Amino acid sequence: MSTFFLPIVIGLFIFALYGVIFIVKQQTAAIIETFGRFSNIRQSGFQLKVPVVQRIAGRMSLKIQQLDVIIETKTLDDVFVKLKVSVQFKVIKDKVYEAFYKLDYPHDQITSYVFDVVRAEVPKMKLDDVFVKKDDIAIAVKSELNDAMMEYGYDIIKTLVTDIDPDAQVKAAMNRINAADREKTAAQYEGDAARILIVEKAKAEAESKRLQGQGIADQRREIARGLEESVEVLNKVGINSQEASALIVVTQHYDTLQSIGQETNSNLILLPNSPQAGSQMLNDMVASFTASNQIGEAMKKNKKLDK
Repeated sequence: MSTFFLPIVIGLFIFALYGVIFIVKQQTAAIIETFGRFSNIRQSGFQLKVPVVQRIAGRMSLKIQQLDVIIETKTLDDVFVKLKVSVQFKVIKDKVYEAFYKLDYPHDQITSYVFDVVRAEVPKMKLDDVFVKKDDIAIAVKSELNDAMMEYGYDIIKTLVTDIDPDAQVKAAMNRINAADREKTAAQYEGDAARILIVEKAKAEAESKRLQGQGIADQRREIARGLEESVEVLNKVGINSQEASALIVVTQHYDTLQSIGQETNSNLILLPNSPQAGSQMLNDMVASFTASNQIGEAMKKNKKLDK
């Protein structure tokens, strides 16, 4: 008989032992009920309970959890947009009772509050402001959730607006606006660059003309000085100024002809090219200068008489 009942006794002992001993994992809380009524909360480690009389009503994780909520709502400028709000929360260690017994579906409760806050805040903003002020939306959600969920034993660690997804057509329009704005900016820069090139080119040309004019003036000044010295040298050997001038004109005339003759491919023709032409040119110049001086003197006399 003893041999027959031994396995039964061992089985009952193991069953009783299994009903007495239980293990609670780290960052977990076990809720114990006695005859269906809350008794106590057991933390991590080796634990004992009275079999049949007591039972483990449930276990709650004390780790930080995350709930992702996707909300579709409308902005102030009548654009429908989807927002993804990530809520990080945990059960408060000292309020496991409230978290376990006061809420059946905490995720649904949190989702409802997120929907309520987001649909109250986003319609006050334009689409661009939603992107800029997403942190303000997250702060508003966290503040509302903290006030509501603290009573139920939940601590809201952080809320994040992790995604903002407007309608596909709106995104395409935003991309076109951005591209057009960048093209406008690029065109402005190109126009500024072209304007700078034109201005700098004009400045360079003006400077070139100024230097060219200065060079011509210096050249003529040196020619005049050379002519003056030539006349002085000829005067010293008994040639008067008019004859010296004629001689210089003739010499320059022949120098010009010689220069033209040295260029085999030159298309330049000097007219007239006779020696008498140089003398006639000199006489014409002297007559012109004399007439100009006479006109100047007459104008000065008239001004004095008017006064």
